[in-house]
Amino acid sequence: MKFEVHGKVIETNEQGFLNDPEDWSVEFTSKLAEHEKIDLHVDHWELILYFREYYLENLVNPTMHQLVLTLGKKKDKQFHETKEYERHIYKLFPTDPIHELCKLSGLPMPQPDT
Repeated sequence: MKFEVHGKVIETNEQGFLNDPEDWSVEFTSKLAEHEKIDLHVDHWELILYFREYYLENLVNPTMHQLVLTLGKKKDKQFHETKEYERHIYKLFPTDPIHELCKLSGLPMPQPDT
């Protein structure tokens, strides 16, 4: 797929993952989300930016477990149970949250656990 962002053509693979991670931008994410019919709100952006930050610090994609434990605790008043926070994430990204978050964050495709 191809997306035009600020006059530059950004290319993704057939699944929507960036061919060049350096092409990531907020604008790219907005266009990809629109293409995938995801209406991005504050909670979506918090997760997307968390994924980018985590990847830049650790050079690996975060897992659902890491996501729930770290961000779920930050929101302790709203989400004091990890399962409740995980359900919230699935409401935001019903199909496959980790896959979608990696794609929207401009990160590599997550690899299956081995």
